[in-house]
Amino acid sequence: MNTLNLADWQIDQRWPAAVIAGHARYAAQGRDLASPIDGAVLGTLDYASAAELSEAISAAQAAFRAWRTVPAPRRGELVRRIGELVRQRKPALAQLVTLETGKIVSEAEGEVQEWIDLCDYAVGLSRQLYGLTIASERAEHRLSEQWLPLGAVAVISAFNFPVAVWAWNAMLALVCGDSVLWKPSEKTPLSALAAVRIVLDAMVDCAEAPPALVQLLNGSTEVGQQLAADPRLPLVSATGSVAMGRQLAPVVAARLGRSLLELGGNNAAIVGPSADLELAVRAIVFAAAGTCGQRCTTLRRLIVHRDVIDTLLPRLVAAYRSLMVGDPRNRATLVGPLINEAAWSAMQAALAEAVLEGGTLLAGGTRVVDGVPAGGVYVYPALVRMPMQGGIVHEETFAPILYVLVYDTLDEAIALNNAVEQGLSSALFTRDLLDAERFLGPAGSDCGLANINTGTSGAEIGGAFGGEKATGGGRESGSDSWRAYMRRATQTINYGEALPLAQGVRFGD
Repeated sequence: MNTLNLADWQIDQRWPAAVIAGHARYAAQGRDLASPIDGAVLGTLDYASAAELSEAISAAQAAFRAWRTVPAPRRGELVRRIGELVRQRKPALAQLVTLETGKIVSEAEGEVQEWIDLCDYAVGLSRQLYGLTIASERAEHRLSEQWLPLGAVAVISAFNFPVAVWAWNAMLALVCGDSVLWKPSEKTPLSALAAVRIVLDAMVDCAEAPPALVQLLNGSTEVGQQLAADPRLPLVSATGSVAMGRQLAPVVAARLGRSLLELGGNNAAIVGPSADLELAVRAIVFAAAGTCGQRCTTLRRLIVHRDVIDTLLPRLVAAYRSLMVGDPRNRATLVGPLINEAAWSAMQAALAEAVLEGGTLLAGGTRVVDGVPAGGVYVYPALVRMPMQGGIVHEETFAPILYVLVYDTLDEAIALNNAVEQGLSSALFTRDLLDAERFLGPAGSDCGLANINTGTSGAEIGGAFGGEKATGGGRESGSDSWRAYMRRATQTINYGEALPLAQGVRFGD
């Protein structure tokens, strides 16, 4: 059994179905949740009812009406306090992330650091929610744009980043003047409960924060569908699979709401003939094997120039065989477990299909049985050389499988990069300036993230995160992604005594 000090989080072994206006709600029945590390039961999770969901949305609306009139810099002070508490509790929160997701310690700590960094970013943003002043065609008129709070925002997050993805949305929403309803993955409710506890503790020091400003709803996909369908929520931000997005987006669109989607990615890296191969190997292995292949930005396709394939592949095989797979709580471990047996079955099915399509397994792909905790699903990351990009290579399997392809011209490599339905992250390793600029230009990568000489994973919070095509088109975290959580009002002020009409229209004298 894993050792947990839940008392520090005011959490016991029975986890609430919801946290509404600061109060935990429990259901009659729950389901046990086990750690992917060793299968040990961490606690029992309750699911929110439809009535609790409706109550939480009503409370979120009331909280929004109060919070929207608080000046944005003062809203930023709440986020500043949240960041201070996250800093204090970083090691303990990272421990929960590791226990629930199987992430190695450094990755779990890095995820919590993302929340801290996002708080710093959002505090500064609270004084930069700027609009525009536009030249008016009418004398003694001023034309401007103002960004105003949007409403109660729903956030649906996935298991692989149980803290960071929510923070990308929630910290921005809070400084923008919105209230937040959070539906975390049912695989990672403990990290979510701890995160909400931090926010509630921070709200004690902010008298202007209404108790229902941030609320939590645990449950299955049905809860997500109910959030998507409720017209009281002007924005639903959802992170998950492409299949999930295809189910959720039409529901939100049917009521003319907004959806912010950050979905799957069948990401590729191109290795050019001039690439620094030592640098490329390090970047490739982390991007493909990190988090046991369970990131939306995981590298799944490697497109290598024919002139360097025979040099690169032996180095990659050696690197793969040196990876330490095991208990993620051990600081020496580089690859922890898959989230569950279903992920292992999907990985095995994909590898079998790859072989049927002419692929050659170069390394990994088998289950680890010795030296790992019993009850967990530990695997050696797989490296597969494919004769062409088709069939299984077009599918995103949420497991550590890297397909290797060969190309001759950069145009061919870019076409392969762009041929899949997703458009999240991409990379090119090259020392050739012309190739780099072509890859980043309008006829290059069609992904939301395009990198040169670095891997597909590890985006910084200062840039907008998200992708195109089946990845959903949404943007979270940095840059101007804050605008998704606000509404724009174009405003005209007539400070004269005449009433001229735009476009020279005359209506009487």
